[in-house]
Amino acid sequence: MGTRFPSLLQPPIAFARLAAGADAPADALAAFRRALDQGATGLACEVHLSEDGEAMVHDGPVLRSGLRRRPLSALPAARMPASAPRLAQVYETCGTELHLLVDLVDEAAADVVAGVVRSVGRGAEERLWLCSPDWRQAASWRAHSSSARLVQATRLRAFEEGPERRAATLSAAGIDAIVLRETDWNAGLTTLFHRFGCLALAGPTRHRHRLDTVLAAGVDGVTSESVDSMVSAVAALSAPAP
Repeated sequence: MGTRFPSLLQPPIAFARLAAGADAPADALAAFRRALDQGATGLACEVHLSEDGEAMVHDGPVLRSGLRRRPLSALPAARMPASAPRLAQVYETCGTELHLLVDLVDEAAADVVAGVVRSVGRGAEERLWLCSPDWRQAASWRAHSSSARLVQATRLRAFEEGPERRAATLSAAGIDAIVLRETDWNAGLTTLFHRFGCLALAGPTRHRHRLDTVLAAGVDGVTSESVDSMVSAVAALSAPAP
């Protein structure tokens, strides 16, 4: 594998993400539980609000059934299919020890998600990661949770001001982590963000050789639909270096 650079989190978090679109599982809770049984230490998902204001876990704001499409916001939680469970059900099924990386766009959802996780208790809020493509929006969510980690998800090419200035900006704004694509990360970039106290997350990552490469660069977590490959790659970090 060559040189390995240190992560701030040991071991890095393995966030399992469910397949989307036509490959999405019909029973999301069973798929999440299966991923954790395979060795994932976290889950990555989107959360959207139902018509009655409940936090629902689903990839995208629209439910698809054949040619029919309905926004989650137009359905009450009780009428959601098994592919869109309540966030509270995820904790009921999977326990509270997992790390949960939640992609949010709806500003109102942040407070609802934080409330659900606080009600779970047992340190779950400290393992909650609230993620937005807009770092300013993510920073505003500190008002909803004093202990969740705040995350920006973006691309390296979006740094108009350059990586070092972006890292400094995120640090000053209280952003705890940044998600970049696997191909954006290298050891120099992880070291830079670590210097500003910002955790480095990579994803989505599918192939084992890419997982090995990005983990060797020192990222603190990866997201992947390929749970077995991800878990094996993280486990390989504890093996003696050649």
